[in-house]
Amino acid sequence: MFIRKRLFKPLVELAIPLVAALAPALSSCAETAAVIPAPKVDEAAGAAASETAVLAGGCFWGMQAVFQHTKGVRQAVSGYAGGSKATAEYETVGSGRTGHAESVQITFDPRQISYGRILQIYFSVAHDPTQLNRQGPDVGTQYRSAIFVVDEQQRRIAQQYVAQLDQAGVFHGPIATKIEPYSGFYPAEAYHQDFAALNPNNPYIAFNDLPKVENLKRVYPDLYSATPVLVRSEHASSH
Repeated sequence: MFIRKRLFKPLVELAIPLVAALAPALSSCAETAAVIPAPKVDEAAGAAASETAVLAGGCFWGMQAVFQHTKGVRQAVSGYAGGSKATAEYETVGSGRTGHAESVQITFDPRQISYGRILQIYFSVAHDPTQLNRQGPDVGTQYRSAIFVVDEQQRRIAQQYVAQLDQAGVFHGPIATKIEPYSGFYPAEAYHQDFAALNPNNPYIAFNDLPKVENLKRVYPDLYSATPVLVRSEHASSH
């Protein structure tokens, strides 16, 4: 995403009308969902009303969009995880030398959707977990596939699910997702928040990210919400 912002910005305004017209066709070929089994090991439904997951899988625009349309998710914030607070800034993270990955912090109601189901969506429609240190056109460790576990229960569920999926052979290659300890999450700049929802005709969004949302709707109709939970709406309602 760092490269596309710098080099492709002048082309975006020219391309928007064409991409808008071709969006349905592009969506059908840009991204395919992997139909995968639910995790055999998952958390038990409890009394807790809120839980947090931090996931990385390429550009955070698309990851955020998918989980903003997921039932049971209360908020999905784009940001940075895996590095220090001092380097949690877009231009710096784009160097690939900070340890950060573009990530999404997902706050969800475990009474409506479990952590395991969040991971099922993550592995099947939100990104391709077989790509190492890249995702589609975005290359670098900042675009790696990573699960930042906040406790031992999340670690156990994630590890066993990766093993289950690898054994089932549901992907065209081994899963490259790293399970990393959570050391902090730092929200991205305001202009990154809700980017897909606010810019559906952006060529990158139309080709790479809207198909993911459509796949969520198609593969998990019971978990799809037509109205996204926007970060800006949350900020507005808190003031």
